[in-house]
Amino acid sequence: MLARLLDRIRQPQVDQKAAEADLALAAAVLFLEVAWADHDIASEELDVLRNALRSTFGLSQADAEEVVQAGRQHHDESVGIYGFTRAINETWPLARRVELVMHLWRLAFADLALSKYEEYTIRKISDMLYVGHGDFIKAKLLAKRASSSG
Repeated sequence: MLARLLDRIRQPQVDQKAAEADLALAAAVLFLEVAWADHDIASEELDVLRNALRSTFGLSQADAEEVVQAGRQHHDESVGIYGFTRAINETWPLARRVELVMHLWRLAFADLALSKYEEYTIRKISDMLYVGHGDFIKAKLLAKRASSSG
């Protein structure tokens, strides 16, 4: 399944909409990896996930929910996240990957209980996305500030 996803993303004849849908799925799996790090996916975390998918990919609420459900299935069946981060690395510039890390932090702060496992998972994903430590920390601080003010 993951190989098909990567093949479709790499093929130039694939229309942009299909490639973006595949990347939305890859991003959803990364969000779910963070949400599941503390073995409890809170409803607030799922809300942040849906909102991030809508803002990042321009999805409708129904489409975002469909991606979340597909992401849950892929997350449950996958043996790792390398393929998902690879798909994003091969397609997105650094600025967009940093934005994804920011959304991951927002998800981690959504339930007002950042666990060390969530932080570790975001660090791991950030490293796999080749996001530098400075951007990692900046994204964390901005997300934390946004969660405490909202």
